[in-house]
Amino acid sequence: MKALISVYDRTGAVEFAGKLIEAGFEIISTGGTRGELTAAGLPVTLLSDVTGFPEVLDGRVKTLHPVIHAGILARRDLESHVAELSERGIDGIDVVVGNLYPFVETIRKPGVTLEDALENIDIGGPTMIRAAAKNYPSVIVIVDPNDYGWVGERIRQANSLTLEERKGLALKAFRHVAQYDAAVSRYLSDGDVVSGSEFTVGFEKIADMRYGENPHQKGSVYRDPLGSGGIVNAERLHGIEMSFTNYLDAEAAWSAVTDFSDAAACIVKHLNPCGLSVHDDQPTAYRRALEGDPVSAYGGIVAYNRTLTAETARAMRGVLYHVIVAPDYEPEALDILKRRKETRILKVNATGGDLSGFDLRLVSGGALLQTADAIEEDPASWQVVTEREPTERELADLAFAWRVCKHIKSNAIVLGKDNTLVGMGTGQPNRVTSIRLAIETAGDKVTGSALASDAFMPFADNIEAAAQAGVASIAQPGGSMRDDEVIEAANREGMTMVFTGIRHFRH
Repeated sequence: MKALISVYDRTGAVEFAGKLIEAGFEIISTGGTRGELTAAGLPVTLLSDVTGFPEVLDGRVKTLHPVIHAGILARRDLESHVAELSERGIDGIDVVVGNLYPFVETIRKPGVTLEDALENIDIGGPTMIRAAAKNYPSVIVIVDPNDYGWVGERIRQANSLTLEERKGLALKAFRHVAQYDAAVSRYLSDGDVVSGSEFTVGFEKIADMRYGENPHQKGSVYRDPLGSGGIVNAERLHGIEMSFTNYLDAEAAWSAVTDFSDAAACIVKHLNPCGLSVHDDQPTAYRRALEGDPVSAYGGIVAYNRTLTAETARAMRGVLYHVIVAPDYEPEALDILKRRKETRILKVNATGGDLSGFDLRLVSGGALLQTADAIEEDPASWQVVTEREPTERELADLAFAWRVCKHIKSNAIVLGKDNTLVGMGTGQPNRVTSIRLAIETAGDKVTGSALASDAFMPFADNIEAAAQAGVASIAQPGGSMRDDEVIEAANREGMTMVFTGIRHFRH
């Protein structure tokens, strides 16, 4: 019996090889791996002695040889395969242990060159692993050092594995190689994943969750191996494990707050910001965000795009939050926040080269992929379509409301004033209902506020409802067949309105 061991990550390889030798296996290995095994006193046959051909091209060609792949791929249940191996003097290989060059680790290094990346694309390793996985009824394939323990014990005790156990290892091997290839293709795409004729994503599981969105659903969380930022990679400094909905809400809060370059606080409930404010003083930003909808804020998620201060932590007392998100925390702030026994406190890296620039949705039969709604807009380029021009303050309120609007689910209506979200309507089948919901939430603050609509106003009744409540200015994409009627209504009400020329649907 022969086992081929050729690994980059040599964790546990010596111990596992020792167990195989105890079970009667002859170990075949390549240069670096063989050196570590022989240094531990284990008898190892050099792979080139088996093939009769040396490693060449600085090690680019090692395992790529008919003697090796015939030994792996031969079906032991076919007499013709067994006879051909014997005729050609080739021994079967019964166990293959392999893992791959550190491509992902290499390309994540600062200043990595294309040459460095290409040299860390493994060729022989994936080929050898795929061959063994294809022939799993005859060959045991192992790619994960965490499997050395139980596989070694099964081989030592029974000198074999069940067919289901072999199949499970083969499945893991194919996933290992597929993820590796996905990382390489993503890297070579230079970030343009939408234009390709195929799209592959190789995510790594972080953990199983207690359940998914509801208790009867299974759930797991995966990370993008090419990225180091974002909610999935956040460091949980305190609190119980994240749930499926926690991740979704935390992502919504984080993406909203990091869309602002100035200091901001955002409170999210059920994927929608119900409070958001921008202010140089962080506690003030938080208080204003909370005032936007204090009822909905209870049991929500709060996020900041600056280090969370102790003063802000004190301002948050008395309000239940399931998750708190920030790029960092003052030590005293952490001391205060950790008194919330179950609240998850996340420290998030804002950068990391992940897939945050794309939006992937699964639908029956396939998936939809698009670039993120991250277009930069200059309010100075907006078209004023009413007789009255917006004042400087109104234009600032419109710019704020418009930026918030793209983070609200369609049909989205946002009311903003003084860099603060004072009311919003979301998810309604018609726009006028969203307007009425936003007005109801805003209360007295609606007077003089700016309204942003994620898509065009289809009828004049939208304008009339806003005007009657006290809204002073409107930002909308324009483009309705009734634009003239809508503009006329705004003029009649003494309002100012701009067309942005951009739509921000968020379904």
